[in-house]
Amino acid sequence: MNQTTDLELNVTTEQGLRALAEAGHTVEVLCKVEPERKGPSWYGLWIMRTVGNDGQEKILVTARTRLTQNAIRVREFKTATGVISFLVGVGFAQASIPMKNGEKTSHNLISD
Repeated sequence: MNQTTDLELNVTTEQGLRALAEAGHTVEVLCKVEPERKGPSWYGLWIMRTVGNDGQEKILVTARTRLTQNAIRVREFKTATGVISFLVGVGFAQASIPMKNGEKTSHNLISD
C-alpha cells in the first residue's frame, strides 16, 4: 500500500524565514533566558519565529548541523549582537530585542 501524507511542519530555515518575511509575515524575537551584561555585550537566549496573517507560526531551525538524520534543532541566538546581525541580514532596518524572559518583539519588512 503506497500512501503519502502531506505534512506541513511548523518550522522554517533561514532562507524560508527570509521568503516569509518578504511575503508579509511578521518575524518575532522571543526571549527564553533573561540576558546578562558581560563587558560590552549582552548574553542570553533568543529564538525567532514567523507569524502569518492567518496566525500560523513557524519556528526558525538550523539546517547547518544535524546530529542525526532528520534531526531538527531550534536556532538559538546567545548574544544580542547575533540577533541584530541576523535581523539586519534578513533585511530589517531596525532590530528590537526583548530583554525579559517570556517577552517578544515583532518586526515587519517595509516595502517601498
